[in-house]
Amino acid sequence: MTEDPVALVTGAAGGMGAAIVAGLVQDGFHVVAVDACAPMPGAASPPGREHALRDLESRWPGQVDTAIIDVRHRAAVDRLVESIDSAHERLDVAVAAAGAVAGGRPVWEAPDGELDVMLDVNLRGVWNLAAAAVPLMLRTEPPRSGRFIAIASAAGHRGLRQLTAYAASKHAVVGLVRGLAADLRGTGITATAVSPGSTRTEMLRATAALYGLDTVEPLAERHLVERVLEPEEIADAVRWLSSPRSRAVTGSVIHADGGFTA
Repeated sequence: MTEDPVALVTGAAGGMGAAIVAGLVQDGFHVVAVDACAPMPGAASPPGREHALRDLESRWPGQVDTAIIDVRHRAAVDRLVESIDSAHERLDVAVAAAGAVAGGRPVWEAPDGELDVMLDVNLRGVWNLAAAAVPLMLRTEPPRSGRFIAIASAAGHRGLRQLTAYAASKHAVVGLVRGLAADLRGTGITATAVSPGSTRTEMLRATAALYGLDTVEPLAERHLVERVLEPEEIADAVRWLSSPRSRAVTGSVIHADGGFTA
């Protein structure tokens, strides 16, 4: 059995996911970092790159394991958690950071399947991870301290022009986390979400392109901090939620959005 706490992070091949992996490693976690590393038909955001995922393992040998997993497929996520159980006999933190964006048109002009891919990646992926990971957390004898953390979005609290399917999926993630927290009442395991604002990632660049923008900077115009956020800033919120210091917080959203939703 692994003595170090164990964390599982999806969407780890870049952006916020990679930053979360790095932060949790610094906090002493053994991290299982996973990504589909494959295009999502219908999504505008590019896939994570396999070499970026494998680089995490090379940077922290023995402390990071990697796997190529598509979180849309429940059986694959179940097998992943079973492998973590076999190798470590524990799971302390699960972070659902895998996501994709699509849009660029109003609802009535959106192509068939746009809503499906947003719900499949952004919502079903979180659902699948929770359904697979929480039972392993519950096997820990009380007092428990497991953490389930989903990356939502400022779009999970506001309507965004021509990103309706994306916003709908992220609103649903917030609802899922709140329901999961209620299901976990009294177990010692918490469920929370982090809602980033415009953060410097490949997904944000894809979003800018959907709006016909050459740079991502205009997407931060509603931030009170008046700048685009960095992935490490979102990772800091996840690191705090992963720690014992967050034990009073469940069913809640940390708005790491630069003041977007203020």
